[in-house]
Amino acid sequence: MPQKQKSKSWMELKQSGNECFKTGQYGEATNLYSQAIKELEKSSKKNPEDLGILYSNRAASHLKDGNCGECVKDCNMSLELFPFNVKSLLRRASAYEALERYRLAYVDYKTALQIDCNIAAAHDGTNRMSKALTEADGLSWREKLPPIPTVPLSVREKLASQTTVIAPQSNPAPKQNGIRQTNKPAPSDKDIKKAQLLKEEGNALVKKGEYKKAIEKYSQSLKLNPTEVTTFTNRALCYLSVKQYRDAVRDCDEALVMDSNNIKALYRRAQAHKELKDIKACVDDLNTLLKVEPKNMAAMKMLQEVQKKK
Repeated sequence: MPQKQKSKSWMELKQSGNECFKTGQYGEATNLYSQAIKELEKSSKKNPEDLGILYSNRAASHLKDGNCGECVKDCNMSLELFPFNVKSLLRRASAYEALERYRLAYVDYKTALQIDCNIAAAHDGTNRMSKALTEADGLSWREKLPPIPTVPLSVREKLASQTTVIAPQSNPAPKQNGIRQTNKPAPSDKDIKKAQLLKEEGNALVKKGEYKKAIEKYSQSLKLNPTEVTTFTNRALCYLSVKQYRDAVRDCDEALVMDSNNIKALYRRAQAHKELKDIKACVDDLNTLLKVEPKNMAAMKMLQEVQKKK
């Protein structure tokens, strides 16, 4: 009489699912992750975090197969079991983006950046959503956003150490001038709020044309939260206005380390290079910008101007 085949453990099923995922067999991976979920749910050693990871893995398979609705459902389950799991946040953001639910995608990308400010895919996603929402709702689009959850510092510290591999669809950490991104310490919730208030004070001073005072406010803000890209690009604008071009370049460098496709940082660094008579660097920045945003009229106009000077 043939022996009854022993059923696989949830860990074996998960491993088989991972192998199928790596070879592009997403339907089979989904099936194996589903079996693993059932086995783990039956187990007496059920761990919410393990279960959350299985739902997140199945979400990745759904996303690859274009089943964005199912991906969102699995990410919701994953995040209930394993709150602020970066992979689930990024996968759900990608699914929301594909479903054109841009506000929800923006919130997930921004939440992921609170956990690890060096995730290139989240920076790129935030930029794409900002652009799409500006086109849809005009400059007041931020007023229509759902609230962005504040990730507690304890969670950020725990999860930041687990984000060396983010998600199958994320990009490797970009380099800017050969410098790879480094992990900056996560600011506390209190520091983030204080930094935001100082940044807003700086923005108000810029509107009045008080650039030197604005630089002071942005500098104070960056001491508290050195992970906010827009504070660097805003201070770079002020440095350009007071003709401190090398300082403007440095701030744009910092912004581009965190977000290699940041349009404002590329444009403002090109402006600074132009004033410093470094035409080659200026042209390089403008060409990079136009690869990201081919119809950027300001960049096209500046490129024509500097090429005449060559």
